[in-house]
Amino acid sequence: MTTATATDKPAPAFRFNKIGTGSLQLDLGLLLFAIVVIALLAQWVVLDESALDGNLRTRLKPMGYISPDGVRHIFGTDQLGRDLLFRVLGGLPWSLGISGVAVVCVAVIGTFIGLIGAWYTGVVRTIVLLGIAAMIAMPFLVLALVVVAVVGRGFWPLSLTMGFIAWTAVSRVIYAESRGLLTREYVLAARLFGVSKWSILIFHVLPGLRPTILVMAAFFFAVLLIIESALSFLGLGAPLNAPSWGNMLSDSRQYLTIAPWMMFAPAGAIVLAVISLNLIGDGFAELSRKRARAVEV
Repeated sequence: MTTATATDKPAPAFRFNKIGTGSLQLDLGLLLFAIVVIALLAQWVVLDESALDGNLRTRLKPMGYISPDGVRHIFGTDQLGRDLLFRVLGGLPWSLGISGVAVVCVAVIGTFIGLIGAWYTGVVRTIVLLGIAAMIAMPFLVLALVVVAVVGRGFWPLSLTMGFIAWTAVSRVIYAESRGLLTREYVLAARLFGVSKWSILIFHVLPGLRPTILVMAAFFFAVLLIIESALSFLGLGAPLNAPSWGNMLSDSRQYLTIAPWMMFAPAGAIVLAVISLNLIGDGFAELSRKRARAVEV
């Protein structure tokens, strides 16, 4: 029976069939994240500016409270009488949007720098590796706090700041993976035939990095979501009037004893999003290991 070898050009990273992806973790993670995405789409339809307005007559009401006008507050209300469910939905574009833009920046910058370090030798590789080591040596959260304090808070300053700081781990992994792929026979054959450098990197090496990029993007999405919430919790993330999950957690601190449900709503949203993204990352990694074992047979 003819089997594939380790020198064959990589096949597509993952295939979806009728009953799922082939990984229970990935299926569960995609299902949970689909709930988050549906909620994100629904809030654009359901919410308007008045939905986030407060009513002091219904402030600090518990979960399931029904107001005199017949409105049920599933997650309760906050210190200004704002519905916590609507606040959590309103925070989706901020928390997920900032983390999503940041993870795209992380993937692009980390992949580009890792490929450059793997392709070139000598001075260029030394500079790349020393630059990565210098960035890794800096405390990420402290550096992010300093940059955000200088450039100001907001959607784009926060997302770009996290993206331009958090790429180092991705670049190290991409560098190591790329050096192995550059020794494959199909890459060596392309170089012998005179294929240009960028064509080799984009059309021969990059497809082999796809599983690694997907796994790291899923994990970093979860990490950056936590970091965004932490910065907003400290008052250096989203604007104070924005319904981000970190801001909601910060508002709930002084009401933990009399209104603990103010913490449960944003914390539950963060936990659900992080668990789903970690399951997606684990699922991608599991499928990648299965594919690697199949290639080595």
